[in-house]
Amino acid sequence: MPKFAEIAIPLPMDRIFHYGIPERLAQDIAVGKRVFVPFTNRTMVGYVVGFSEISDVKDVKEIISVIDKDPIISQEMLKLTEWIKENYFCSWGSAIEAVVPGGIKKGKVAIGSRLSDADVGSGQFAQSVPHILNEEQSKAVKLISSFIEKKEYKTFLLYGITASGKTEVYLQSIDLVLSKGRSAIVLVPEISLTPQTIERFVSRFGEGVAVIHSKLTPAKRFLEWKKIKEGRARIVVGARSAIFSPVKDLGLIIIDEEHETTYKQDDVPRYHARDVAEERAKLNNCPLILGSATPSLESYYRAKEGRYTLVKLTKRIDERLLPKVKIVDMRMELATRKKVAIFSKVFLDAVDTAMKAGKQAIIFLNRRGFSTFINCKSCGLVLKCKHCDTVMVYHFETKKLVCHYCNYTTEPPDICPKCRSGYIRYFGLGTERVESEISHNFAHVKIARMDSDTTAKRGSHDRILGLFKSGAVKLLVGTQMIAKGLDFPEVTLVGVVSADVTLNIPDFRSSERTFNLLTQVAGRAGRGDAGGEVIIQTYAPHHYAILTAAKHDYDKFYHEEIISRKELLFPPFINLVKITVRARNDDAAANAAADLANAIKAEDKDMMVAGPAPAPITRMRGYFRHNILLKDKDRLKMCGLMKKVLSKFRKPHGILIAVDVDPISM
Repeated sequence: MPKFAEIAIPLPMDRIFHYGIPERLAQDIAVGKRVFVPFTNRTMVGYVVGFSEISDVKDVKEIISVIDKDPIISQEMLKLTEWIKENYFCSWGSAIEAVVPGGIKKGKVAIGSRLSDADVGSGQFAQSVPHILNEEQSKAVKLISSFIEKKEYKTFLLYGITASGKTEVYLQSIDLVLSKGRSAIVLVPEISLTPQTIERFVSRFGEGVAVIHSKLTPAKRFLEWKKIKEGRARIVVGARSAIFSPVKDLGLIIIDEEHETTYKQDDVPRYHARDVAEERAKLNNCPLILGSATPSLESYYRAKEGRYTLVKLTKRIDERLLPKVKIVDMRMELATRKKVAIFSKVFLDAVDTAMKAGKQAIIFLNRRGFSTFINCKSCGLVLKCKHCDTVMVYHFETKKLVCHYCNYTTEPPDICPKCRSGYIRYFGLGTERVESEISHNFAHVKIARMDSDTTAKRGSHDRILGLFKSGAVKLLVGTQMIAKGLDFPEVTLVGVVSADVTLNIPDFRSSERTFNLLTQVAGRAGRGDAGGEVIIQTYAPHHYAILTAAKHDYDKFYHEEIISRKELLFPPFINLVKITVRARNDDAAANAAADLANAIKAEDKDMMVAGPAPAPITRMRGYFRHNILLKDKDRLKMCGLMKKVLSKFRKPHGILIAVDVDPISM
């Protein structure tokens, strides 16, 4: 038996620790198990990643106890987490911690006793009834199947317009995987945003499906995890973290709506599930399918370059036509009506026509609340959050001002807190106000609103969608929650109230986000026999993101956007690393960021370093933030450089530094 165990501890320290193995634990210890170890003056959970005969530490402490009867981390998962450590600037222990389900974090629940089938379901598969495929779908399934048969890695970018039948391609590919006795992982952006997609997998494959998502209690999540680990669930459907599911004999990975930003983790380890899935597919010699009607620029570029295999679905199921799209120039409305109008006449007429025909409509605005800012007309003051550099949003139902970043809540003032005048006015637009205004115009119509305010309570999401599905609700107003994954044949009209909301965000991806959202929300219309219409209201009617979305022309959008990305040297032509320096004091954060940027430049004179500069929202939750941006084609090189620099950098007291590899936003 080796003398020392190599232990990864979930702390931001880039090293492995050696611990002695007491004789009483020699039979119990194994790679992949959790152990309790003494660390400084406390006891911590660590993960056994290897063994050694020698240690470079003089007084080696001993392991206190072994937590698990069986290893909970497989060799495959150790390799994957080590790859995450190298590529996403985190410790190995932090990467492993991301794999462990919440129910057994912090050393909870020893995993030895087997649960009965009554606890977790029998794992039986329902009789799968495949739909008849059209020619394009058949070609796609045949190509993907050849790699499933060969047990060979390949990434497919399944680019299919909205309602072209991508989900059926997934289902029939999974059918083959199951017939070979293997398993599949399906990632969806957010469980709450794609309820109908989940429904299709569960109705097709029954109890053999495990569903993993953040709304599950830790105990329930652990039961699902155990069901997967013991091979009683061979299909896993879940959000980002489901990529770490301990499936047996992985034969296929699918990422639906692969362009979605929710696949990027916000905190340590800040991995992107798409890239992790690619690495896991390679480790298992199995195909990966990336599906989207609006592929991310990175994925489409990789397909164009030959790194991915592009598979296109260009026709809607049953040859249904894409909805007709009208762009309404709100500048003209303003000129003719002499006041700011929420809805154009074209918009209201279209809603009226749909309602009189007994059909349904979706009204989309990607901003919640009633008024998006409160302004004093006397001194110009705009009320901001006391913890963040963001405006407070007024919510009519609660009669409160809310910060959408830190959730700070306060009463709206009657008089200006700065000049004491009574000229306080409410401006801007949110979903709550859209709902209020549309109900004035259509008092006889049943209307529901769907945003993070109305879906905060457990079960409210399903209740609202259930009312809409049954036809009890005719008009659904909402944020991006209603932009994707919904398939309601009676929806003949989709209205976009303000297409400029995402366009005006100071971020290099703002055009891409705008195109994606408009295309996705437009795709909710015309899924039945009655056809569909989309009305986009905008103050920027000539912007290429809006024009190409109106024509459902992804290729034209890609061509326009890729030119500016190349000129400005942004992904997919380069990798980015964003370093955020935070402090309670603005000068302290700015000075530390400047010192860190200088240290990076001194270490590598050829590295492209931008900044430091204040973050777009400089103060967040009481911290002032300054960003440094690194650009290079080699992600590992930048991670290595930052490890070197930060190991020597003398960080002043009260300074926090976060390193985000391949950030989604600036």
